[in-house]
Amino acid sequence: MTRVLVVDDEPQIVRALRINLAARSYEVITASTGGQALEAAARHHPDLILLDLGLPDLDGVEVIKGLRGWTEVPIIILSGRSQSTAKVQALDAGADDYVTKPFNVDELFARVRAVARRSETADEAPVVEVGEVVVDLAAHRVSSPDGEIRLTPTEWALLEILLRNPGRLITQRELIRAIRGPKYEDAAHYLRQYMAQLRRKIEADPARPRHLLTEPGMGYRFAP
Repeated sequence: MTRVLVVDDEPQIVRALRINLAARSYEVITASTGGQALEAAARHHPDLILLDLGLPDLDGVEVIKGLRGWTEVPIIILSGRSQSTAKVQALDAGADDYVTKPFNVDELFARVRAVARRSETADEAPVVEVGEVVVDLAAHRVSSPDGEIRLTPTEWALLEILLRNPGRLITQRELIRAIRGPKYEDAAHYLRQYMAQLRRKIEADPARPRHLLTEPGMGYRFAP
């Protein structure tokens, strides 16, 4: 059974999540403040945290930073803040995904499953299928029915980050920092160029990508 920590100060949200999680055989722990969330995480070691940003004592971003000081537990944000700035701040602090309230329950659990797949993938060196393209992360090899696909080192680094985090929204800053270094982290135009090149090599229809997706104003996501 997977243990989920739900952190929200709205009783109706907590109740709805508890019912839906229990119906899917999850064990549920709840907290209504940031302090309670940090204490519950340390005591119960949940497998996943669903976290609201608007808590009465701490901002959710501070809770994320506190958690990331000692744990890599997946964190999905549930928040009424729809501005891209709030989303990017939470993701840069270490959250794995962001769902805006009001949310669709089926979408939420699809995100939960994606986070679970990402955790499994991170522990392995798997072979990942991207449509008809096969990526061997251990051998650093990309192939298609037409033969091997050559990637530049930068294209490979970008592809590997996305594939090792299936379903997770990776911010532009995080990707640029990983493939170019901290001094380039505000150069989003580089990232657009690299992604366009990568899609031309990986996607069946680069103009309508199905797997290497853009989240406007925020970053990119690999959809298996």
